[in-house]
Amino acid sequence: MSDLSRRSVRLHLLVLTSIAALWGCSSFDSASTKIVGVITPYKMDVVQGNVVTKEQVAALKPGMLRNQVREVLGTALLTSVFHADRWDYVFTLKSQVASAQTRKVSVFFKNDAMERVEAGDLPSEAEFVATLKSMTLSDKLPPLEATPESLSAFPVAAKPTPTVGAMVSAPVNYPPLEPAGK
Repeated sequence: MSDLSRRSVRLHLLVLTSIAALWGCSSFDSASTKIVGVITPYKMDVVQGNVVTKEQVAALKPGMLRNQVREVLGTALLTSVFHADRWDYVFTLKSQVASAQTRKVSVFFKNDAMERVEAGDLPSEAEFVATLKSMTLSDKLPPLEATPESLSAFPVAAKPTPTVGAMVSAPVNYPPLEPAGK
């Protein structure tokens, strides 16, 4: 075989190998897409804003001062220079397990006293906590108390008898906190 024909064969093998590699990559890509569709990465729950419940809104009364409203609802998420007499409390919860939640509560003031509250459908505290509990992936908790059977697996340690010298401790002298003479 001549040098030219060997180069031609090598070139053809190189081209065929490249085509086979690219074809393999495309089939690998479709297989990896199928795998990724089954396996989903962990996404953290994202909680933003203030949770405002029915009980908190029920505690608000017209005429309350701004500080009193802040004690009940917390610091407003949005306060605008252009709307100084309005506080907006916005809450969002995004979870991989539960459906996303968004709530908005607006508190309006007149002469630094609360005038009215505008809110959508708010959950009670119990309802909100129930949505958080439903987000847990496993309801099985490990036992929090040792059973007598599990305790019997451990050897019983003998209680040390204290010696007379160990009961008397030496007095402790600490240095003064401030230098003398001040």
